Amino acid sequence: MTDSTERGSTVPLRSASRTRRIDDVTRTPTTDAWGIDTTWRDALDEEHEVVQATIDRLREVIGKPPEDLEERAPIVARPGDVLEVDEADVVCEDGEVRHIDGELAPDFPLGYHWLQTPQGRRRRLIVSPGRCWLPEGHRAWGWAVQLYATRSRASWGIGDLADLRAVRRMAADQGAGFVLINPLHAVAPVPRQEASPYLPATRRFRNPIYLRVGEVPGADGVDLEEDAGRALSDGGLIDRDAIWARKREVLMRIFLAHGGGEAFGRWREEQGTTLREWATWSAIADQHGADWRAWRPELQRPDTPEVAAFAEQNGASVAFHAWLQWALELQFTAATDGMTVIQDLPIGVAGGGADAWVWQDVLAGGVSVGAPPDAFNAQGQDWGSPPLVPWRLRDADYEPFIQSIRATIAGAGGLRIDHVMGLFRLWWVPAEAGAADGAYIRYPAEDLLDIVALESHRARALVVGEDLGTVEDGVREAMAEHDVLSYRLLWFEEDDPADWPATAMAAVSTHDLPTVAGLWTGADLAEQVEQTTGTDEDLRRGRGSLLERLPGLPDGATPEQAVQRAYELLARAPSTLLSATLDDALAERRRPNMPGAFARPNWSLPLPVPVEDLPEQPLVRSVARTLADGVAGSAGSADG
Repeated sequence: MTDSTERGSTVPLRSASRTRRIDDVTRTPTTDAWGIDTTWRDALDEEHEVVQATIDRLREVIGKPPEDLEERAPIVARPGDVLEVDEADVVCEDGEVRHIDGELAPDFPLGYHWLQTPQGRRRRLIVSPGRCWLPEGHRAWGWAVQLYATRSRASWGIGDLADLRAVRRMAADQGAGFVLINPLHAVAPVPRQEASPYLPATRRFRNPIYLRVGEVPGADGVDLEEDAGRALSDGGLIDRDAIWARKREVLMRIFLAHGGGEAFGRWREEQGTTLREWATWSAIADQHGADWRAWRPELQRPDTPEVAAFAEQNGASVAFHAWLQWALELQFTAATDGMTVIQDLPIGVAGGGADAWVWQDVLAGGVSVGAPPDAFNAQGQDWGSPPLVPWRLRDADYEPFIQSIRATIAGAGGLRIDHVMGLFRLWWVPAEAGAADGAYIRYPAEDLLDIVALESHRARALVVGEDLGTVEDGVREAMAEHDVLSYRLLWFEEDDPADWPATAMAAVSTHDLPTVAGLWTGADLAEQVEQTTGTDEDLRRGRGSLLERLPGLPDGATPEQAVQRAYELLARAPSTLLSATLDDALAERRRPNMPGAFARPNWSLPLPVPVEDLPEQPLVRSVARTLADGVAGSAGSADG
């Protein structure tokens, strides 16, 4: 392991009392002073060297931290920790001033405080419980839902928050304890809508395309032309462009007629700067496009006089986008009331989006986040999101990370962190290079995990980390230390589900992998061949390895029997959470997303059954009973 002094200013200040540092556990001997791993290991544990041109380019992008960063960067600690400061006054969140003499009292309040040293230094002090909130001794099963695909007869072309409310009620009636949903984060409010939930414009606000228009305050005073809205569901795909155009036109009429009144005005004032920035960016995007980097130079930074003037001159447009968020807050609260809804946090945001506009000085330019080549993608992956520069994130007091976690975890009791390994290291791909020609950059994992734990504690929300694929040594141990649940898939694990860890969410598949029916029938393989996502030989070999995860099925079994068998196996798992997809429970053969299949309508496939009919579907009921029995401990062991 590399000693922390070799990392120089890339290493965060930690409490001196820690005997085990997560950052040490995950660091490699080849991590340089910029936090770049100059070598990396693939899924077969073969080592690869990063080419010097990539290292040079990433060093240029990362840049040099200010010399006094270590004296002003935030301290992240826990009650009882010994700090690397002799004495200081701490102004706590509630205004109380506490004097510390080199350590925090065991009962020191959790939260975001300000430490003031006798030398006049002021720096943030983040005090975390160190562990995420978990309901003690509680196991549950639930549904994983692609909300956009989950349409009712009243939907306007896309599943919405009223449909989520209906799914939540069905789940509660079946004895489920949670619903896991795709990211609901907002995209640019432009005519051409981004389809992927994992490339949002912001991780702090929701997408108004999920509004049930008829339930927006003031909708009863406007002709909604419901028949035209419902007709948007007649097509075989989800047409977000047409849906947003229709919803936006009607929502604007409601806003102009009603305006939200005093309730909206109070809420808008309470939200402060963050909402103002989002609404202003959205109003500018209406006129100048979805990518702030293509705007006039005077609009490219949120703090210019020209942006302030624009917001004043276009006050109605700014207010409209703020009002949409208020309406979303009302409907989301109603949709999730009484059940844990696990919200999904994408790994990043669109480079031209609102968060990138606000935090452009913290994000890296000329690079994007991705993944190196692995068993599922020989070319590597480029996900298109600009990464946060680790030292700049610290210099920003971790505020971009804090706000993203807090906004996504709010109000529903659960958080799923996509690609949780990104808290430890991220694969950066230079713009001029292919996805395979990147390198891993190290992040202050211990600080980030402690911040997640603090937000989890405050929201009383459990946290799941999506740790699929290549996971380096130390990551899962660090997750367990912070009570972040791991993720286990039947398609990935070689062990019997009965031997899976208890501190995990267990599932059969994900949105990026084959459904059970698609795998069993060969329909998914045929589509992969059609989309040329790999060689025929590799794809067939991959299908064969997944079929081995379904022992005990006769060759002539129906897709429904294959689904039932998969969830009987899953029910063996002692994991804290057991998750079933609605896609599987409807024997859907198409997966929501096929990575690398750019000609395919990813994220645009509706479920074949409307929400109202879900509770009576035999396979939906059977899967629900199977997992309920598994959680109750009465499922027994399946043959195999």
